[in-house]
Amino acid sequence: MKTKTPLHVAVGVIKDREGNILISLRHQSSHQGGLWEFPGGKVELNESVEHALTRELKEELGIAVQALMPLIKIKHQYTDVNVLLDVWTVTLFLGNPLGCEGQKIKWVSPERLIKHSFPKANYPIITAARLPTEYAILNGEDEDELLIKLKIILNKGIKLIQARIKAISAKEVKQFFKLATPLCEEKGAYLLVNSAVKCADKVNADGIHLTSQHLLALKQKPTGYKWVAASCHNSLELQHAEQIGVDFVVLAPVLPTKTHPGVSPLGWDSFKILTNNVNLPVFALGGMQQTDKPIAQKFGAQGISGITTFLSQ
Repeated sequence: MKTKTPLHVAVGVIKDREGNILISLRHQSSHQGGLWEFPGGKVELNESVEHALTRELKEELGIAVQALMPLIKIKHQYTDVNVLLDVWTVTLFLGNPLGCEGQKIKWVSPERLIKHSFPKANYPIITAARLPTEYAILNGEDEDELLIKLKIILNKGIKLIQARIKAISAKEVKQFFKLATPLCEEKGAYLLVNSAVKCADKVNADGIHLTSQHLLALKQKPTGYKWVAASCHNSLELQHAEQIGVDFVVLAPVLPTKTHPGVSPLGWDSFKILTNNVNLPVFALGGMQQTDKPIAQKFGAQGISGITTFLSQ
């Protein structure tokens, strides 16, 4: 039996200057009626996604899109329809949004999105909308070095950090988190602990980052964390991450790295293929520079991740 071509829908995550996101309430008579959604509409035959989204947002909200970039693609099978949600972040627009089709609209903070009821296919979009575009990996040999690096990262405005501090003892790990947690809280940043770190389950981390080995050994998502992330290198690991419900992943290595000289990089084309086949936000890792972020987003990434990427003074 042939699989029906999915309904291709352009979706906009529209942000104002304060970072709030616009959502609208679906009419009761429509598919998934009575639920909140991110505005958008069907991509017509031979129409680009950018044109479709610009057209739909003009019709639905009366705004003129000026700047947008890819965020995530979601494939979802409802009981009555198969959809491909092509989601873009709208960062600049002209006009004051209105419910031009009689729909209720409102601005909400990213963290308040989870307080609203959305169609099931929209939940990975909520995660992507809440996540930043930069994910720093913190590594080091001792507490002093780690704290110096952490302060550099925080002062650059990075809001998502993984402590991959495998080289220090359990006692030192606990002491580091005791000092690092208030620093991160002060800057509004999330601090995750790598699952291979000694006593990872004994520290007060905002989240856990699973190694690929630990990921594949799990049958369900760890509980008790604000964020659960995972390291992936291939399709099998990505599919398992989606299956157990992790929030986001890093996919590596995308480009050649000095730390893994014998490992063949994926390259951007393979990265895009792998990323487009999972309903998860994916950070590009391996050889990333901050100037690579627009390229990564073009190829389907949530953003970039790295160890030295965010440490330059």
